[in-house]
Amino acid sequence: MTHQAGEGGVKYATVGEEYFEKRGLRRHAGVWSLWALGVGAVISGDFSGWNLGFASGGWGGMAIATVLVGIMYLSLVFCIAEMSPALPHTGGAYSFARTTLGPWGGFLTGLAENVEYIVTPAVIVYFTGSYLGGIFGTGPEFQPVYWIGCYLLFLALNIFGVGLSFRVTLVVTFLALAILIFFYISAWPHIDFGRWALNIAPDGSELPEGNGPFLPFGWAGVFASMPFAVWLFLAIEELPLAAEESIDPKRDMPKGIILGMLTLLATGFLILWLNPSVAGVGAHKLASSGEPILDGFRAIYGEDIAKLLSLFAVTGLVASFHTILFAQGRQIYSLSRAGYFPTFLSLTHGTHKTPHVAMIVGTIVGLALIFGVSYAYGIEGGGAVIGGTLLNMAVFGAMFSYIMQALSFIRLRQLLPHIERPYVSMFGVAGGIITIIIAGITVIFQLQDPVYQQAVLGVALWFAIGVLYFALYGRHRLVLSPEEKFATEHRTKST
Repeated sequence: MTHQAGEGGVKYATVGEEYFEKRGLRRHAGVWSLWALGVGAVISGDFSGWNLGFASGGWGGMAIATVLVGIMYLSLVFCIAEMSPALPHTGGAYSFARTTLGPWGGFLTGLAENVEYIVTPAVIVYFTGSYLGGIFGTGPEFQPVYWIGCYLLFLALNIFGVGLSFRVTLVVTFLALAILIFFYISAWPHIDFGRWALNIAPDGSELPEGNGPFLPFGWAGVFASMPFAVWLFLAIEELPLAAEESIDPKRDMPKGIILGMLTLLATGFLILWLNPSVAGVGAHKLASSGEPILDGFRAIYGEDIAKLLSLFAVTGLVASFHTILFAQGRQIYSLSRAGYFPTFLSLTHGTHKTPHVAMIVGTIVGLALIFGVSYAYGIEGGGAVIGGTLLNMAVFGAMFSYIMQALSFIRLRQLLPHIERPYVSMFGVAGGIITIIIAGITVIFQLQDPVYQQAVLGVALWFAIGVLYFALYGRHRLVLSPEEKFATEHRTKST
């Protein structure tokens, strides 16, 4: 095997066609499959996790945080809608940054997104276990059974048929939206916003009569709530990872991601308004709940019917878990195929052409993480702290990735102004700047939150180990994958 030097001190290995034949994917996804992939990846955020923000900002703080974060995601989505058809590779965020910021920029972006897609399924499976425990009345000691069972079931589904996987994604996404709409309709006659949504006092206690302050913790509570508002939209940016499995990515990718974002804005603001407003629920109770919609159904229909309805509500968590596992596999696959991660991780299944090795390894790491965090805080008493810790780890990785993607968008406009752009962002460079500012604010306040500082520092250690690996080993063994070949050719032309 021979090597050739590249920019940034990297070296590329020369590989034959057999290398890529063992790493092939198949095209299955149209625009509605992409829409379902984007919405499905995020929809679990409406079912659990977001509500923990009430403990930091009360209802008003969480509402303003959601507006700010919604603006950030809308800006980011339009940036991605322009970049993804112009750079239609399965690398997604790594591919964008590699083309515009060089190998080191590509690796750091890919590493940040890797944190997001390893940790996010762990968060979702944790909340899934919380719902199932509430439905079936099992104790904390039974939670690992739910975690392992979910991982194994959906790992198998993702490995043994990506065509079936896309169809399942479409079905479970529609089911998740249906149960949300049913909840909205059910909640409407039972809401008393002032009495229940505004029932948090400035000292964090519950106000029995409600009608408390809009911002019980002031503006500091707004910024402290932002990581939880992120959970209503996190992972919509995964769609470019399906570029090489999309039938027509240049046409379908922008439509899929923009339609998905508009759907999530509607569902997110409705759940934020209605769930804490239901009589007998309230923001104070939801601030520490692992199953907020189950709490709402209990208040409306009583325990027995609520459990049945919430069993259907689990489809929202399942939809996200299933689609994030898909994204996780493609993200690890793309970095591995290019040599940034060990190349054996990008081997695809001989029959089904799915990145089975990447998904298996990602599953092992995700399970190790959820077990580690759960037992560190105490599986029987950690409760919302465990879910919040995992959530903040995922958000920190995502924010770093968003900053890098926004920089990539701005740089792409400067570096390759004449590249074919099937779609052009209506927000232009301003969209990238807005994304950077709001994502940066979110990270700053994450670092100041004493409850979750250790989680963020844990991710920083993850980054440090990854950078050390790339500096000492990975950068000398890169491969001219489609992303790398495209980047090297166009960056050479631009200079």
